Amino acid sequence: MYKRILNLPLSTSETCFLWGPRQTGKSTLLKAIYPDAKRHDLLLSDQYQRLLLQPSLIREECLAIDLKGENQISPIIVDEVQKIPILLDEIHWLIENRKLRFILCGSSARKVKRGRGNLLGGRAVRYELHPLVYPEIPDFSLERALNAGLLPRHYLSKSPQQLLQAYVGDYLKEEIAAEALTRNIPAFSRFLQIAALTNGELTNYNNIASECGVSAPTVKEYFNILEDTLIGRMLPAFRKRAKRRLIGAPKFFFFDIGIVAHLTRRGKVKPGSELFGRAFEHLIYMELNAHSSYTEINYPIAYWKTASGFEVDFVLGDHEIAIEIKGTDLVTNKHMKGIRAFKEEYHARSYIVVSMDTNPRRTEDGVEILPWHVFLDRLWDNEIIAT
Repeated sequence: MYKRILNLPLSTSETCFLWGPRQTGKSTLLKAIYPDAKRHDLLLSDQYQRLLLQPSLIREECLAIDLKGENQISPIIVDEVQKIPILLDEIHWLIENRKLRFILCGSSARKVKRGRGNLLGGRAVRYELHPLVYPEIPDFSLERALNAGLLPRHYLSKSPQQLLQAYVGDYLKEEIAAEALTRNIPAFSRFLQIAALTNGELTNYNNIASECGVSAPTVKEYFNILEDTLIGRMLPAFRKRAKRRLIGAPKFFFFDIGIVAHLTRRGKVKPGSELFGRAFEHLIYMELNAHSSYTEINYPIAYWKTASGFEVDFVLGDHEIAIEIKGTDLVTNKHMKGIRAFKEEYHARSYIVVSMDTNPRRTEDGVEILPWHVFLDRLWDNEIIAT
């Protein structure tokens, strides 16, 4: 079992939501932190039916043993809480009147809102569990990560393609499609494929709508569903005033590389190929996103692109740390045109090119060229952005 970075520090004194896509390891994490906690697992049909028919049971069981905040040792865990949104009303009452603590675990706050469930009026701390990240994996394999993805079961599997097929077929195309409130499952399935093919590229709702045979507003709603269910997120454009005319459309990234690999049927990525470069950029984005979340700095991440084609893959927060990702094993001047154009426009704290180079280098004009593993070591040691 991997030792996860997220350890829910405030769960000893506060009620918490723990959100994350399926199979990121939420239940495993909670069992490791609170092995003796009382659990309600709503994936189990008997527990689900019992609490669906009578949500007050959760309150009555606490009252039966006179459980209060002052005598509670471990929080009460409710797994897949979004399956019974009305249960949150009972939990809310127990927090207010008995001062009890809960950890409410799920894959979609959207279902709670849509089911008219409350999100406890700001009384719960929000955490998110991401797929595995670099420092959590001993002997991290870049090749395995880029091809299998970083969901724990998939990364470990000798046959990740079968697991990815099941994940996409049983979860994304069925459960997430149900969020669209549509019977047009073929259109949503096609949308998933197009979204994967354009992963990390500028999002053009009209073009995708044309490919899927639905309207542009429907495509926009599909993307909203993927964001609400944590299957991906938009990367906004960096819009700080500049001399050059900037591109403003967002990009979309799925939450895991392996999911994109399966949806696009791209086969094994090999160093030096265009596919490798795109998957490599996706990996670095996943690491940045998780680092921003786990350190609780929550720094914004954006990309920068001019109308004339100069581009920087990631700009981090108000620090304006510019990061360009290159899948080459030898970064040269031709690879640094974008980051140098950014350097002409903005005074950033640092300018970094992450690559497959063997050793770190620094150019005369101050651009750092870092091997990917050196960059990730520094990122997670909080040397790129200090906590």
